[in-house]
Amino acid sequence: MRRSVFLTAPAMVLFAMAAAAQESRSEISVQGTGFLTQSATGNGTSYDATQTAGVLGTYRYRLNHWLSAEGAYGFERNTQKYALNSTDFRIQSNLHQFTGGLVFALPVVKRRFSPYLLTGGGILLFDPTGSDTNNVFGSQTQARGVFQYGGGVDYPILRRVSLRAEYRGLIYSTPDFSFSTLRTNSITHTAEPSIGLAFHF
Repeated sequence: MRRSVFLTAPAMVLFAMAAAAQESRSEISVQGTGFLTQSATGNGTSYDATQTAGVLGTYRYRLNHWLSAEGAYGFERNTQKYALNSTDFRIQSNLHQFTGGLVFALPVVKRRFSPYLLTGGGILLFDPTGSDTNNVFGSQTQARGVFQYGGGVDYPILRRVSLRAEYRGLIYSTPDFSFSTLRTNSITHTAEPSIGLAFHF
């Protein structure tokens, strides 16, 4: 009896380790994005931004079958545009996107499409590039808190690789680069569609 227990216990441990190894709980993704920002007006100032493309990287850890935790970093470069008193100002900046949140898995569609919803928050860091043509002297790097929401779908193309199509919406206060005259006291929205690859491990 004792001998069978000694033989069975290690076998069960090895079986559990093998099962855990086969179960993918982590994933990383790399996605190309669009960055499309709505205009806003307030405090006598109009705000707009050029449309641009960027890149987004994410890491997700599956907590259970329907819930994952996510951290993401995105990078874009665009120009913030302001108009007040018949005068236009342009500030080119690098945008660094740092967000975290939760991802909710939805029922699998037609066995292969895996849809999901996401929500979370973080910061957008507006870092002026110092462009000679699109810059206002004295522009300061500025962070804005951001709320994000969205969803997407994964489609497996290899055993541990999926094609990912996704949409994120970002809601935040317009930047002013520490200039009171550029402050709109308004909220803007950026649509961030993306497509890329997710790697499960």
